Amino acid sequence: MVKMNPVKEHHALFEYNTFHVHAAARFFVELTDIPSVKEFVKSDLLRNQPFFVLGGGSNVLFTRDFDGVIIRSGIMGMEIIQQDASKVLIKVGAGEEWDGLVAFCVKNEWGGIENLSMIPGLVGACPVQNIGAYGVEVKDHIDSVEGYFLSNGKKFILKAGACQFSYRNSIFKNELKNKVIITHVNFWLHKDPVFNTSYPDFKNELDQYDDTNLGSIRAAIKNIRSIKLPDPAETGNAGSFFKNPIVKKEQVDNLLRFYPSIPVYRYSDECSKLSAAWLIEQTGWKGKIFGNTGTHKKQPLIIINRGGATGQEILECALKIQNAVLNHFAIKLEMEVNIL
Repeated sequence: MVKMNPVKEHHALFEYNTFHVHAAARFFVELTDIPSVKEFVKSDLLRNQPFFVLGGGSNVLFTRDFDGVIIRSGIMGMEIIQQDASKVLIKVGAGEEWDGLVAFCVKNEWGGIENLSMIPGLVGACPVQNIGAYGVEVKDHIDSVEGYFLSNGKKFILKAGACQFSYRNSIFKNELKNKVIITHVNFWLHKDPVFNTSYPDFKNELDQYDDTNLGSIRAAIKNIRSIKLPDPAETGNAGSFFKNPIVKKEQVDNLLRFYPSIPVYRYSDECSKLSAAWLIEQTGWKGKIFGNTGTHKKQPLIIINRGGATGQEILECALKIQNAVLNHFAIKLEMEVNIL
């Protein structure tokens, strides 16, 4: 057992998931410093039972009690590693709140991640999901990811190029899933940033401000998200439940014949990205109620806990949405949320 961070048994997870569903972990441990991580990975607790590395709980759905070990990286801290006249490299603990990091960077006039304002969760989870919004993905500003292998306690430092980043994906969701614990993420930020204001609704909101700078960009995005998206603190949700589907050009051309207004975004020479929200809305699921859950009235990509919903009930709602889109468009939406 770990001495610095005592293992808790039958620990409630209600406060550790933004869906606000009731579940418990057989064992729960929060690691708040490197010595604790090193000590923990040498313990017998991870042997012969399931475990899951939990961040801020903003991308997970507990459908039952977890009969294993929930590990949470709570390492804090932000420090400058190096800088020059044009850029700065900062090292950030995995337990820091993501939006707190964005606010910190904007305050210091370091650009790059301002478009990712108000995304819930912890810093340690951002490379796992390769979070993105308003034309920016975090992969473009990550220098490297640090952590430890749970099997042998060895430290790793993966440069961004080795993280296999793609749309809402990384090596941490595939080859290294549940094999490592991330302790720090290192970011390159710019002192003279180039702003990305290409998204129409974002650009329209930004036009209300006198000047385009890091502060106005963050303020505009915070305003858009507060109007369009439910606050997880008030309404249980995990943000976008489904990924925007990537489909072949031939399928897009066929869809455009029947649905000329379908939003299409270039992804590569062979594929395009479609709006999952648009697809869901066409099937009648925008704002639809399903027992104690349903979709948000302004954003059908978001499944909400209307109060008292179980994880299983939320999953059933997601499956119904998935089937509706599949039957209507012959497109299977991929769930973005981890189902446990």
